[in-house]
Amino acid sequence: MADHVEFFTKTIPAKIENEPAVKDIGASFAFNIDGGTSYTIDLKEGSVAEGASEADCTINVGKDDFEALLDNPSMAMQLFMTGKLTADNLGLATQLQTLLG
Repeated sequence: MADHVEFFTKTIPAKIENEPAVKDIGASFAFNIDGGTSYTIDLKEGSVAEGASEADCTINVGKDDFEALLDNPSMAMQLFMTGKLTADNLGLATQLQTLLG
């Protein structure tokens, strides 16, 4: 199973650095992970920080569900439809496939 801490501290910074198209999303995302921690990914600035701050889109999800999502990004819609994942900006949330895939 994927580790959410590694995702935010290693995987995402590497994607931001090595895949310039990721920055084209041009938005910020706050992730509140129940049973874990919170992180903010700012694709305007190209940064990742621990702690949730004001963002264009806020995602709320349980730790186990998020780590399962990292292993299988196609399950995002299932988590959303069952209420296990919520987002306050669905348009931006759909662009996260670029980060997760």
